[in-house]
Amino acid sequence: MAGAGIAPASGADGSRPFHFGFKKSKNGELPSIAQEGFMDMLKRHGSIFLGDTANKELYLTFDSGYENGVTPQILDVLKAKGVPAIFFITGHYVKDQPELVKRMVAEGHLVGNHSWSHPDMTTLPDSRIVSELSQVKEAVTQLTGQQEMAYLRPPRGIFSDRVLGVSKGAGYTNVFWSVAYKDWDTKAQRGAKYAYDSVMAQLHPGAVILLHSVSTDNAGALPQIIDDARAKGYTFKSLNEMKAKQYR
Repeated sequence: MAGAGIAPASGADGSRPFHFGFKKSKNGELPSIAQEGFMDMLKRHGSIFLGDTANKELYLTFDSGYENGVTPQILDVLKAKGVPAIFFITGHYVKDQPELVKRMVAEGHLVGNHSWSHPDMTTLPDSRIVSELSQVKEAVTQLTGQQEMAYLRPPRGIFSDRVLGVSKGAGYTNVFWSVAYKDWDTKAQRGAKYAYDSVMAQLHPGAVILLHSVSTDNAGALPQIIDDARAKGYTFKSLNEMKAKQYR
């Protein structure tokens, strides 16, 4: 995740893969991707790293590749607190958890694209990239009636100039993140306090927060994260409400 840096080059035609990484926020300072080698690329394609850093706005985003019983608790918290979020789902998730996907949409959350089979899209031809995305969108439309799917999170955080361009051409804005911690390993959960401390230590204006919905730590910490962020003057917004994108 953070500081993952640059993957080996594979050509000068826009196919060079990058693994998203960033300099984390500490002590209220803003995070940065200036040293990662892809800032101009993200900016050119209109990808999301930060929202408006002049305002204390936060964006909750969840990666949902599969379900292990935690998402209902997360949805309960979001509903109780009146907080919007986006869930980036895979083909497996659509097939395995149709009722949860319908609940996400019914409760006002965005459902984003995390690809059908969670591949490294930098290894795929353009046509396969488009197919991976269209399968998810079509399945969600059939399931929920949701016609629009505007946001994509590249599987594994791996992307290239070509992938950003092809997905943008298919109607997607790629969504990266500016707050994250190692939360995806279900065998290495460290408790709600660890999740709370990890997220709160990185909070900053315009933050796009990446959480994995398989994490029991996240589910346990989420109510206090929301309450204490609000106590600090932050407002949780939907990605559809993002008025400005920042790159630094």
